[in-house]
Amino acid sequence: MITQDIRPILSALLRNRTGAVLVALQVAIALAVLVNAVYVVKQRVDKIGRPTGMDIENIFMVTSAGFAADYDHAATTAADLSWLRSQPGVRAATLTSGLPLSGGGSQNTLYPTPEVKGEGTSMNYFDVDESGIDTLGVRLVAGRNFRADEILPEDPTYRKPVPGFIVTRTLAKALFGTEDAVGKVTYDGLGRPMTVIGVIDHMQGSWVDWDKIGQVGLLPRRAFGPRALYLVRTAPGQRDALIKSAEEHLSVSEPRRVLQYVRSLDYYRDRSYQADRNMAIFLVTVTALLGCVTALGIFALATFNVNLRTRQIGTRRAIGARKADIVRYFMVENWLVTTAGVLLGAALALGVGYSLSRAYQLPRLDLYYLVGGVVALWATGQVAAWQPSRRAAKISPSVATRTV
Repeated sequence: MITQDIRPILSALLRNRTGAVLVALQVAIALAVLVNAVYVVKQRVDKIGRPTGMDIENIFMVTSAGFAADYDHAATTAADLSWLRSQPGVRAATLTSGLPLSGGGSQNTLYPTPEVKGEGTSMNYFDVDESGIDTLGVRLVAGRNFRADEILPEDPTYRKPVPGFIVTRTLAKALFGTEDAVGKVTYDGLGRPMTVIGVIDHMQGSWVDWDKIGQVGLLPRRAFGPRALYLVRTAPGQRDALIKSAEEHLSVSEPRRVLQYVRSLDYYRDRSYQADRNMAIFLVTVTALLGCVTALGIFALATFNVNLRTRQIGTRRAIGARKADIVRYFMVENWLVTTAGVLLGAALALGVGYSLSRAYQLPRLDLYYLVGGVVALWATGQVAAWQPSRRAAKISPSVATRTV
């Protein structure tokens, strides 16, 4: 029965094609935007939700800087660490050269030979002491931790060679492939040997947009002053209280330095991902508004067609057409318009997806998203046309006759 209705419906649409063409184009654009926007949002959500490998919810940082001529950086940092580690609820604390997930850090390139030739392997590194692993909350899966006697003293020139360092699984794989990394030797940019003494499971570095964010190394060095950066890991639920007490104590314990920041590590994580989060919110808002506008366009076209064909509807009712026949007529008409838009939109969505993947190194558009978008717009179109179709079915033959 529906197939028999399609031909006269098509003929009617072709006689009044402007509105149908505009709505079909609107559906096509909506589908292309909807599918690609949702896919981009999914990429952003996955990126934000990547595991950090660290106990980030229970870590905070403290930064200070000495300003007096007689400021003793080594003595001050030793006293600070002693006090921080003695506080109830503190699990570990370390002096470090950088802050993970902050957007700022240090990078080096490692080479397989001391000649420093070839492309090399990038490493985001952090200077820590023997408490670094416990402070970060990372998991050692091979080798060992640093010993206290291995931690190098302050050295602003970085001329002292590092006897051994700890790497993430990702960095170990980039350096040595599937081989056991413990005991292997690599060379820094000055051709100095560095021996892997331990491997941690996973840890994210400083730059969330870096495609090598997991290539992290921990080096046994005390960061030089006069700036000091501490990481402190607390027991669950103790972080905020310890942030307050640390700020109160450290701000007055050494008058020859100034306390700069005391903040949680997830503050810096959230700040680094702010652009991705804003992008996701913006795209969700745009797609929701575009979906509403598309639904209104379909509703308006169906309403216009009903108003335009009041006499024809009344005539059909007079010769025996049922209300269900009238509803089916307008629903099929709307389905044809939506389908034309969906077919055009599918091709447009694939083209836009391909362009985005080339321009921004994104994965290719997953066809599941395209199928989901097609179904969603079909359903939206039918729902939007339902009320005008039912209103058309309520037109009586007598009312139609009085409109002649």
